[in-house]
Amino acid sequence: RLAVTRRARGLGVGAALVRAIEDAARDLGLTAVDLHAQTRALGFYERLGYTAYGPEFQDAQIAHRAMRRPLGPA
Repeated sequence: RLAVTRRARGLGVGAALVRAIEDAARDLGLTAVDLHAQTRALGFYERLGYTAYGPEFQDAQIAHRAMRRPLGPA
C-alpha cells in the first residue's frame, strides 16, 4: 500500500515513491509494474503512465482496479 499524509499530498511524495519502485523494478530486469489502485486514486496513477485493466474488485471493502505500466529505460 502507498499512503501519503494529507499535509504532504501535492508535494510529489507519492510520485517519488512510485518512481523509486519503478527504478528498483528496472534494476531487477523487470519490464512492467502492476498494482492494485483504489478507484479514487486512478487519476494519480494514470498521470504516472499506468493503465487500468480488468474489472473493479473489492480489497478491504474498498473498490480497486488493476493497473499496469510498461517500463522502458530510465
